[in-house]
Amino acid sequence: MSETAQPEVIVERPEDGIAVVRINRPAVRNALNIATRKKLAEEFAKLSEDSSVRAIVLTGNEEAFAAGADLREFVEATPIDLLTRHTERLWRVISSTPQPVIAAINGFALGGGLELAMHADIIVAGEGAKLGQPEVRVGIMPGAGGTQRLTRAVGKFHAMKLCLTGRPIDAAEAFQIGLISTLVADDQVMETALKMARDLASLPPLAVQQIKEVIVAGEDSSLETGLMLERKAMQMLFASKDKNEGMQAFFEKRKPAYTGE
Repeated sequence: MSETAQPEVIVERPEDGIAVVRINRPAVRNALNIATRKKLAEEFAKLSEDSSVRAIVLTGNEEAFAAGADLREFVEATPIDLLTRHTERLWRVISSTPQPVIAAINGFALGGGLELAMHADIIVAGEGAKLGQPEVRVGIMPGAGGTQRLTRAVGKFHAMKLCLTGRPIDAAEAFQIGLISTLVADDQVMETALKMARDLASLPPLAVQQIKEVIVAGEDSSLETGLMLERKAMQMLFASKDKNEGMQAFFEKRKPAYTGE
């Protein structure tokens, strides 16, 4: 079957509470064309509204998470083409997903692929992974967060090195500078991501989602504003049934059963 007959994105439900979103363009190392970006946004929008989903794993295949944008769609593109595509709206759907998102990376996560991974909340990468922002080497620059999310993740000087040289780094260096959360053997990437997702899915959803929202919102606010957001979110959780269940289970020395209420 040809690549065009295959779905660009596959959604799997391996366990209760967990969704796996898999980029499926192996012939081009999962390069992100417009159709794939739209499908990712469509699937994440649906998952965002599904209360049965408590954690999401975003991945590609063993060769590549995503090797970048599909340059075939950029060669003849004009500035107006780029403007009217409004791809920022597609990315925003992913970053605004209330559930925690784990990016599971094997192989290449370059350009738009790394920018996509940085829209997740946790990044698990295999030892053989290569990460970078190579856009400068084809005469352009990162345009979906590579200069902004990357700088916030690793600091000015590491971001400058990655964006200005366009040279990828290996997973060990990425882990050292704080670009990835967990470094594992290549054959342990999905197992580790699923184990993490399983753990997240067992926790109270309202608390998990509030933690994510406050961290993301507080990142670009003043310390005082961030602390206020934190206090308000914590206070709100005291109205939840899950707070009562969690504390009762703790004292009764049993496993809590969280319902997201």
